[in-house]
Amino acid sequence: MRPMLATPGDSRTGPPTGAAWVHEVKWDGIRLLADVRAGQLRLLTRSARDIAVAFPELAALAGVADDLLLDGETVAMVGGHPSFSHVVDRVHTSSAKAAAQLATARPATYVAFDLLRLDGMELVDLPWSARRSALEDLLAGVPGVAVPPFYDDGRELLAATADQGLEGVVSKRRASTYQEGVRSSDWLKFPHRDTLSVVIGGWRPQTGTTERLGAVHVGLPATDEAGRPSFDPAGRLRLIYLGRVGSGLAGAAGAALAARLAEVPRSPYPFSAPLSRAESLGSTWLEPRLVIDVASLGITPGVGRLRQPSYQGVRVDLTPLDLVEQP
Repeated sequence: MRPMLATPGDSRTGPPTGAAWVHEVKWDGIRLLADVRAGQLRLLTRSARDIAVAFPELAALAGVADDLLLDGETVAMVGGHPSFSHVVDRVHTSSAKAAAQLATARPATYVAFDLLRLDGMELVDLPWSARRSALEDLLAGVPGVAVPPFYDDGRELLAATADQGLEGVVSKRRASTYQEGVRSSDWLKFPHRDTLSVVIGGWRPQTGTTERLGAVHVGLPATDEAGRPSFDPAGRLRLIYLGRVGSGLAGAAGAALAARLAEVPRSPYPFSAPLSRAESLGSTWLEPRLVIDVASLGITPGVGRLRQPSYQGVRVDLTPLDLVEQP
């Protein structure tokens, strides 16, 4: 199953008002489906990769029911705030021993916000209000698991989350069904920072060097008129160019990303439109495999370039094809 996705809300008007809507905090973590069958827990990323071994502190989920499917987000708290980097770094962990050490040093919490299946019953066609009520009863007191509160006043919550440095708000219709793999207007997201997942298609060195990472060239998957991803004759995904990202790559973050890029095969130029000589000079082109998050001031209309982008981290839970559904 692919998770239901939220549509970006109108930042000019803010969250919707009225009794038909509820509002939750938008958490800065890794979206995971928790799938339990016959006492075995799988934690599935959006690309259907099982990473349960990386989060042993969530093992209590396996004892909630013999058959269970939850939607939620795995969050690591640092200083009272969710830290995306602390949780995403753990996704790579495949050693049970290393995972246990990290679970002690950086414990994560599974923030469960939807109940999709229970004891053989598919619940996705029930309204959100019914699923939510059952979820609260089911998960009360489960170690490592939290059911987040919801609020009636979304605009007040948006202001409060801004004051507290949280990521934003998600507004949901009380009557909404769970629409698998759909980006639905029944769920609206209102982030405080404009963060976008993009694909790296190449990199260029820092000025005055030949190998030190200075910036990465990024884009989104190109699509045809039917909205399907576009590939070149060799079967490589084409990208729409969104610009270079250099901010945020100083120090350890840049060194870690450079090490990842060294493992990505080189490729012919992957973008659908040509770059100027000045922009491409000294660049190394790569197969479109690695997804990162960038924060920016949006995309410049007409030009189609990210405004003041800043590197946030690698999204190991996403593949480039996952980004086709992004707005």
